[in-house]
Amino acid sequence: MQSNNVTVVGLQWGDEGKGKIVDALAANSDMVSRYCGGANAGHTVIVGDEKYAVHLVPCGILHPGVMNCVGNGMAFDPVTAQEEVLHLQGRGVHVGPDNFAISEAAQVVMPWHKLQDTLNEESLGKAKIGTTARGIGPCYCDKANRSTAIRVGDLRDEQTLAETITRIAAIKQVTFEALYNYEGTIDVEAITAEFIEIGRTLDPFIRNTGAMLRRATAEGKRVLFEGGQGTMLDIDHGTYPFVTSSSVSACGVPAGAGVAPKSIGTVVGIMKAYTTRVGAGPFPTELDNEIGDTIRKVGHEFGTTTGRPRRCGWLDAVVVKYTASL
Repeated sequence: MQSNNVTVVGLQWGDEGKGKIVDALAANSDMVSRYCGGANAGHTVIVGDEKYAVHLVPCGILHPGVMNCVGNGMAFDPVTAQEEVLHLQGRGVHVGPDNFAISEAAQVVMPWHKLQDTLNEESLGKAKIGTTARGIGPCYCDKANRSTAIRVGDLRDEQTLAETITRIAAIKQVTFEALYNYEGTIDVEAITAEFIEIGRTLDPFIRNTGAMLRRATAEGKRVLFEGGQGTMLDIDHGTYPFVTSSSVSACGVPAGAGVAPKSIGTVVGIMKAYTTRVGAGPFPTELDNEIGDTIRKVGHEFGTTTGRPRRCGWLDAVVVKYTASL
């Protein structure tokens, strides 16, 4: 059985230019779905004289008639998403329930996740991983812990959500004080009020996206799976522990989107003629010299999400051969 679907992944440490390719392929797709990561990934698309930087909303949002899905495997930051939707709408891009859906099973990034991300990095000193401080790792930790997790579907039950926030915040307060000597206070009332309101706003977008994607594939529609980061940052197959917290290779599509393995379709791996990475970790071909600086300037190598200058170096063909085999 031949699938019409396409999966786009990065073959290096991210920032290979996936957004441009996804944008090009989205024009001929019925659905575009993210399946991994969260607001720590950023894709830049230029349409005419307009430049768009998206982090949670899939790149297909710029094409009329294309449904865009936030998959269940994502760490979803509703605050960032709401800001992103309003920004796109303000620039004349249509974003509504007819072209944007959020999985009810996606994990919610809470304020304490971002706080923990920052506190943990500070505590590691020179051994820090170099995260984007977007709370992605702590959010996935709570997903595995289960009892301290909040999913997108939970935002619709206001009373239970309020009780859950109160319970988890108390755990986080004690934990942060013990682990990091944290002297601040997690504002339970403010967080509860904010996330109840966000739940009301996002309610029309919350769907069973896995069922939507499976149905579309069964009907022969073309689904485009949009990868985030790069395969060398994959939690299982990358340069561990200097990796992200989700399965960002094509291996992550079935679990992260809720589709059968055969639905991955054709896999398109993106690479660029040199290598970059953001954050700490091994980089065999890095050029920490004038040539590296020149590559950074000419290639405009600054993070879409963080704005941090990217580390630059020669093309690493060994890395690309490895990631292509995955």
